[in-house]
Amino acid sequence: MHVLFDVAAIGNAIVDVIAPADDAFLIQEDMAKGAMTLIDEGRATELYGRMAAGIEASGGSAANTVAGVASLGGRSAYIGKVAADALGDIFAHDIRATGAHFTTAPLHHGPATARCLINVTPDGQRTMSTYLGACVTLTPADVDPAVIESAAIVYLEGYLFDPEEARRAFAKAAGLARAAGRKIALSLSDAFVVERHRHALLGFIDTQVDVLLANETEIMALFETDDFSAAAKAVASRVEIAALTRGAGGSCVVTPQSVHDIPVHAPLRVTDTTGAGDQYAAGFLFGLASGQSLDACGRLGSLAAAEVIDHYGPRPERGLAELARGQGLIAA
Repeated sequence: MHVLFDVAAIGNAIVDVIAPADDAFLIQEDMAKGAMTLIDEGRATELYGRMAAGIEASGGSAANTVAGVASLGGRSAYIGKVAADALGDIFAHDIRATGAHFTTAPLHHGPATARCLINVTPDGQRTMSTYLGACVTLTPADVDPAVIESAAIVYLEGYLFDPEEARRAFAKAAGLARAAGRKIALSLSDAFVVERHRHALLGFIDTQVDVLLANETEIMALFETDDFSAAAKAVASRVEIAALTRGAGGSCVVTPQSVHDIPVHAPLRVTDTTGAGDQYAAGFLFGLASGQSLDACGRLGSLAAAEVIDHYGPRPERGLAELARGQGLIAA
């Protein structure tokens, strides 16, 4: 089948509510700084009422990556479930406005559209409280074979390992991609996901994954070590490519034959780290789909991550294609 999309992603469709906070607020609300915690609808309503004024922006890890790919000039598609409600309409409008293909039918009877309440402290760290709502109702029927089979890279969000039906959708997408000869990329998403599903994740990585994306905390959790080098060596023996981010330390791209250390692209300021890993994935996967070297893929990832941490919100505000051309990372 002809390649219509550079990247097609499947993930949790979530609307982010992002607001400033101090450490005292996190303590008051019994939140672990820098972590993601799942909450129910009642807690979501309660916490939202206590947060400072902020902004609402369509989010969800893989959806943010799709928006980044589109900002780089790539062709992208997204599969994710929202409810037929106001936040669901906002999400659908926003993802389509990026230029991404999005046709997943909304849920008409069931939980509300998911939202993530993000409290950002002055050091740029984000603490997330997530009500999953409708996004966990994603089923295999929502996975469109035509989208999966026509994407150069199929990107799967590790958060989908949590709900059973969504995991089945995840498996269907992987099977379609493998049968069509497409590359399968996986994000580990969160250390808590790794801790809950380590055995299943390792099995999936060994049998299905070509490209693994993770931060250093996640990859060390996967291999139950506090030695990053050991974790990087371990993953290099299991996948074709692993792109491992290290915050201010840049990133490390490993293959069974090579190691590429990629420096951080210094931002103007660190305002909000929400979406940094998602945008790194966008740059990296766009570069890979475009046939660029692994060094160039890593540098595109670093550039995209630097842009998003310069402002509130998980998606680019400036056109990434223009920024990349200015750095000589894509052709003028």
